[in-house]
Amino acid sequence: MTTAHVTCPLCEATCGLEVTLDENQQVTRVKGDEQDVFSKGYICPKGASLGALHHDPDRLTAPLLKRDGEFVEVSWQEAYDEIARRLPPIIEEHGRNAVAVYAGNPGVHNIALTLYGGPLYKALGTKNFYTASSVDQMPKHYSAGTMFGDPLAIPVPDLDRTKHLLILGANPLVSNGSLMTAPDIRGRLRGIRDRGGKIVVVDPRRTRTAAFADEHHAIRPGTDALLLFALVNVLFAENRVAPGRLAEHLNGLDDVRALAEPFTPEAVEARTGIDAAEIRRLARELADAENAVVYGRIGTTTQTFGTIASWLVDVLNVLTGHLDEPGGAMFPLAACRPTGNRRPFAVGRWRSRVRGYPEVLGELPVATLADEIETPGEGQVRALLTVSGNPCLSTPNAARLAAALESLDFMISVDVYLNETSRHADVILPGPSPLERPHFDLAFYQLSVRNVANWTPATLPSALPQEWETMLRLTGIVAGQGPEADVATLDAFVAGETARRNGLDVSVAGDRTGPARLVDLLLRAGPYDVALADLEAAPHGMDFGPLRPRIPEILCTASGRIELAPEPVVADVPRLREELAKTAEEGLVLIGRRHLSSNNSWMHNLEPLIRGGNRCTVQVHPTDATRLGLTDGGLASVTSRAGKLQVPVEVTDEVRPGVVSIPHGWGHDVDGSRMRVARANPGVNSNLVADETLLDVPSGTSVLNGIPVEVAPA
Repeated sequence: MTTAHVTCPLCEATCGLEVTLDENQQVTRVKGDEQDVFSKGYICPKGASLGALHHDPDRLTAPLLKRDGEFVEVSWQEAYDEIARRLPPIIEEHGRNAVAVYAGNPGVHNIALTLYGGPLYKALGTKNFYTASSVDQMPKHYSAGTMFGDPLAIPVPDLDRTKHLLILGANPLVSNGSLMTAPDIRGRLRGIRDRGGKIVVVDPRRTRTAAFADEHHAIRPGTDALLLFALVNVLFAENRVAPGRLAEHLNGLDDVRALAEPFTPEAVEARTGIDAAEIRRLARELADAENAVVYGRIGTTTQTFGTIASWLVDVLNVLTGHLDEPGGAMFPLAACRPTGNRRPFAVGRWRSRVRGYPEVLGELPVATLADEIETPGEGQVRALLTVSGNPCLSTPNAARLAAALESLDFMISVDVYLNETSRHADVILPGPSPLERPHFDLAFYQLSVRNVANWTPATLPSALPQEWETMLRLTGIVAGQGPEADVATLDAFVAGETARRNGLDVSVAGDRTGPARLVDLLLRAGPYDVALADLEAAPHGMDFGPLRPRIPEILCTASGRIELAPEPVVADVPRLREELAKTAEEGLVLIGRRHLSSNNSWMHNLEPLIRGGNRCTVQVHPTDATRLGLTDGGLASVTSRAGKLQVPVEVTDEVRPGVVSIPHGWGHDVDGSRMRVARANPGVNSNLVADETLLDVPSGTSVLNGIPVEVAPA
């Protein structure tokens, strides 16, 4: 029996795990690592399933090539030969924008794809680049970029020191935190109470977090920006604005005051469903708290006014003096800083060909990918590369996108499964399991509620190439070096560029290669005077202490100040102001929901995570069920402009009247996939009724919460 200490790569919490293997290298137990400096023994069902993922018989163990409509296993050389035969001619004949990329959520949890995706995408040179961010978090990047100059400078709640936490559209007891890396959320929230503090949740559902909180306010979906503006209005009207030391670093305070004037509590109460008196009390308690923080997540970002809501979250933290202060919203200082320039954030450097959506953070909204494939003309997308993504389940009007993929000239998927998206590919390139590759949470340590770092070496050898090698082979093909590109030379080039951008000599990393060399360089360039060898000597991680104030050093706006009223965001406020003149909506709207044993669409083939009752129900409030003739356990049809689905009914007062809820990421009943557990427990794909024409205007993020639907007995 051997024991390995591993950082879980399956969600944002970065929990330390203790993995036990027998003499045959079979995983016999996974438990929390009690010595981990961050998680201290905490584990959730996803982490406990790591062994099931490693041993999943449906994971691909060889490249697949589609011949005469059927997938066959081939050698790696055959797979690369096919890519080299078919992809470069498309680029040569139709241009680089004829190739699109979709990078999915699992890639951010994979250090090889995080570090080596960039060189491949740069070599491709396409403007048709899409990621899961535009169905998730892009409004937060947009607001952070325009306010602070850096789209990655996202302040996170200092959970371990705050005494007042206002949560909007987030369910961290289920998600384990999101854009907020924090293992053992329950323990940390309990700590707020132990300090005499208070937790307030604003959410259309009485989620697990809302039930745990001291207060729950069931807001009408899609109206968070109205509520937040009303809170700002109260702070100004009652002279409770006190930015403290941030005052000398602010631009736009008077502009925000003027913008907030129409959004009185009385003006928004009918639309939000929250009484004006309650809004005033929420604002006063937030301002009066010794230390407090406002936190908004996917419920606020995947709605019609996602960017404005994301901006107002941080405006409130500034106005109450709780930004960049202990117990407030603070900027982590990760051991590895992401490399890149410090030029002010810019958007709209190009636009999508068909619908004219602006680029944000180098990508276009995935809601328009089907348009770009279907619409003839110069720049039409004819080939697609998906990297650990399943957009045929996770993007709006998913059925339309799935049909569009059938018309492509060529498609490559880098994926460990033959799933609902990769079934459309011509070539599938698999990778090793999490236990067969090294791991470092480059992205999520940038969002951590405490400054920590942990390096996980590969626990087991892999019969498959490491994914960084696969990405470099693809880079070589795209760069014209053919299917036998020299991976070592390309890796040395990437390392040399990383060292140069960080002012280092690449030789300091010694004879390391791949992600280990890049992480070593990034650590050496970081703020803590550590190298990878230090993390290798600390298998339970290194703790660099609590978050600390970072303004003004973190600011890189053109002015060098916090832009409290950034023009690109302010330009969308008139659209929100129009909502004040509308009457309260009476129709039903659809929202999503999370489950502790699920992470989007990518862990539904693991037996330990799908046990229990059917999660794919449409939750309906009893008053709506009676009015519509729906019965608990019966079938309902849910219809939108985009499509229709049938789903079992769950009558519950957990959702407010006028709201129905279906979990996202399911719908595993399509032909052609090879995921036996998922197909036996398919659920329904809520994105069949998500409307790809509904977007947050500034960021291009899909509206997945607050979708107008009709519900009737099936």
